[in-house]
Amino acid sequence: MKLRALPVFAGAALLALGLAACSGSAGAAPGSDAPADETSGYAVDENTLVFGVVPDSVDTETNYQPLMDYIAEKTGKSVEYHESTDYAALIEAAIAGKVDVASFSGFTYVTATNNGAKLTPISSIVTKEGQEPGYYSQAIAPKDSDVESIEDFAGKKVCFVDPSSTSGYLFPSYNLLDAGIDPEKDITPVFAGKHDVSVTKTGEAKECEVGFAEDSEVAKSDKVKVVAETMVPGAPLVYSETLPEEVRSVLVDSLAEVTIDDIIAAGIDSADSDAFRSVFYATKPVDDEYYDLIRDICKKTNATQCQS
Repeated sequence: MKLRALPVFAGAALLALGLAACSGSAGAAPGSDAPADETSGYAVDENTLVFGVVPDSVDTETNYQPLMDYIAEKTGKSVEYHESTDYAALIEAAIAGKVDVASFSGFTYVTATNNGAKLTPISSIVTKEGQEPGYYSQAIAPKDSDVESIEDFAGKKVCFVDPSSTSGYLFPSYNLLDAGIDPEKDITPVFAGKHDVSVTKTGEAKECEVGFAEDSEVAKSDKVKVVAETMVPGAPLVYSETLPEEVRSVLVDSLAEVTIDDIIAAGIDSADSDAFRSVFYATKPVDDEYYDLIRDICKKTNATQCQS
């Protein structure tokens, strides 16, 4: 089973270019070509932690603000949001030492560390009580479509999220291959850039006739239906191994097992909202081995983005 590089995979090309560019800018501060403070091990300086996030939706920064405020409260440092235009840009930033703490997808984490990013997983966010880390990659179609299974995706315009997305590309590609559909020959791929955009475009049935996205974004739409789903490893919260030991220790203590009630009790009033509760209930510890399933699928598909 082999997933070849597709000619239309512009995101993969950007990733490759970004990784090459990193060799000349490792350790640079966000938004500049100046080297980061190599003696401190921080992306910017000892008073600041840069928080990077996979750009999953238009609400990404707002969704993570209470968590960033909590990290600031626990570490005593200013937490600066790192805006990434796409997954490749976040991977490049991590390799270059431009982020101190981050919320990655599993595939993004594996890709970044394969290419030299010094990251350690702390935990994974769960959104409901009793839940374990992990979420669903869902295959979707317009509500009134006659598509009933992933086998029906053959010959169609298919919305993916990003070439480095776990639930929006890697697992969907594996599932297509498993259904006997060659992503290079049997479909027309379209990259939406974000999960919510993939859902929207699929629901509109213009640019995309079917698609893939994570379950939390699919659940927000009444324009699509789910025709298949696969559980994927939970997205990790990670820290940069270049941070001083005492800072890493505080981050692990604060983020390994924390509930929304703990965050509210720490004085983060913005966490006590329906918006934050919809994306965060607690964290549960995960380690590097937890992502071996992703590495296994990388081997089975031979996906270009998996390679170092």
